Amino acid sequence: MKKLSEILKGIAYNATNFRDVEVKKITFDSRAVEPGTMFVAQVGVHVDGHKFIDGAIASGATVVLCQNLPDTLNPEVVYVQTDDSSRALGIAASNYFGNPSQRLKLIGITGTNGKTTTVTLLHRMFRNLGYSVGLLSTVVNKIDEQEIPSTHTTPDAIELNTLLAQMADHGCEYCFMEVSSHAVVQQRIAGLHFAGGIFSNITHDHLDFHKTFAAYIAAKKAFFDNLPETAFALTNIDDRNGMVMLQNTKAHKYTYSLQNMADFNCRIVENTFQGLLLSIDGKEVWTRLVGKFNAYNLLAIYATTRLCGIPQEEALTVLSSLQAAEGRFEYVNGSGKMAIVDYAHTPDALKNVLQTINDIMCGEQRLIVVVGCGGDRDALKRPEMASIAAEMCNTLILTSDNPRTEDPERILDDMEAGLNTAQKNASLRISDRRQAIKTACAMAKQGDIILVAGKGHEKYQEVNGVRHHFDDKEELNNILNPQK
Repeated sequence: MKKLSEILKGIAYNATNFRDVEVKKITFDSRAVEPGTMFVAQVGVHVDGHKFIDGAIASGATVVLCQNLPDTLNPEVVYVQTDDSSRALGIAASNYFGNPSQRLKLIGITGTNGKTTTVTLLHRMFRNLGYSVGLLSTVVNKIDEQEIPSTHTTPDAIELNTLLAQMADHGCEYCFMEVSSHAVVQQRIAGLHFAGGIFSNITHDHLDFHKTFAAYIAAKKAFFDNLPETAFALTNIDDRNGMVMLQNTKAHKYTYSLQNMADFNCRIVENTFQGLLLSIDGKEVWTRLVGKFNAYNLLAIYATTRLCGIPQEEALTVLSSLQAAEGRFEYVNGSGKMAIVDYAHTPDALKNVLQTINDIMCGEQRLIVVVGCGGDRDALKRPEMASIAAEMCNTLILTSDNPRTEDPERILDDMEAGLNTAQKNASLRISDRRQAIKTACAMAKQGDIILVAGKGHEKYQEVNGVRHHFDDKEELNNILNPQK
C-alpha cells in the first residue's frame, strides 16, 4: 500500500478530484479491480481500456490513470490524466513496488536472435560465480534456481516489478532479462533502471507488429537511447546496425566482434559437433556450445561478465563449463542417427543453424530438415525460410509450427512459394508435425543428421487458440530410442 503522491513520482499529469489516497493495488485489468485500486486505462492494440473505466469504478477503483477523461466524472474518484498511460503504468508500478530495479543490477539484452541463450547462460555463469541471480526469459523466469514459468518475452510492467521486487527481497545481486521490441514499444520496461544493455543482432522478424524494418530497428535502438549514464551499452559491431544502437545512448559504449577490431574480440579455432575452441582476447578456451552464432553469444556473455568486474581468468574458466539453453542446438541420438532440435524461427537463425551443421558434416552424411512457420505472425518470412532450408539441406519437409488461428495448409502454401519447381518436387509437405518428424527419422540412414527447427523448448502446439502438448525432443526420443 502506498500514497498516490509517491506512486506518481516521475509522471507528468493533470489531476481531477486529487486527494493523496492510499492505493492498495495497481491493475490495467478491470476484472482484477478491488476496493482501493488504481485502474490504468491503456490504449491497446486490440482493446481500449478506457471502455472499462466505469466498470472498474463500480468494482471499487478509487484512482483512474488514463489518457482520455470520461465524459462524466465521479466526484469520489481521483482522475489522473497523462499523455501516455502505458508509460505511466511502468513508472507507477516501479514506484509502487519500491523501484526494485535499482536494488539490484538489471542487465537487458535485445536483438532478433540469441536473447534466450545469452540471458540463460549469463544466469548460469553468475550462479557458478557465486552470486544470487534473477532471470527473465521466454523460457522461464528464475530467482536463483526457483522457476516461475513465463508467458511473454517480457512480462507486463506490473508482473515485471513484482518479479524484480521478489528478486531484490531474496537478495539477488543481478537480474538478466530479455528485452523484446514489443516490450519497448508498448512501454512495458518504462520506469526500470538498467545497469547494462546488450545488442546481439537484428534480422527480419516481427514485421506483423512493427510493419517496417526501420520501425523494428528504432524499437531496439530506443532501449539503448534510454539507458542511464551509469549503465554500459554493449553492441555486436559485426551486425550492420550494431553501431546504430549506440548513436544516442548516454551509457558507456563497448563493442564485441569476431571480424573487426573491438573492445572484446573472439576467433573460432575449431568448430565441431562436440563444441567450439575459441580464442577470446588472446586466450584459448574450449566450450560445449556449437556454431558461429554461439561464438557470438559466448563473446557477449564474456564481455558482460568482464564489464561487471569479473577477472578474465575466472570468467573464461566458468565460460568453458556452460551448456546450451534448452531447445537451442540440442541433440537427440539413437539408431545411429543424430537429431538436432533448435528454436530457429527466423530466416537468419535458421541459416545460422544450417550453416553450422553443413560446416561440420563430412563424408556421405545427409541433412534432413523439418521446419514450419507460425500462424498469425509475419508471413513475409515464410517463403524466405523455406528457400534457405531447401538450399542448405538434402531433403526438406515442410510442416506445421504453431498454426494458431490460421489454416496450416495456407501457411505451407506461403512457404512453398519460396521454392523453385525443382525444390518443390524434391521436398515433402506434411502438415501433421508428428508425422513429419516420423517421416524424417524413417528417411534418415545411419550417420545422417535430422534438424527439427522452429519450436525448440516449447512443450505445446497451438491450434485454433488451444495449446496441445507437443515436444519435438520427446517425439524424436520416442522414435529413435523406443526402448528407453
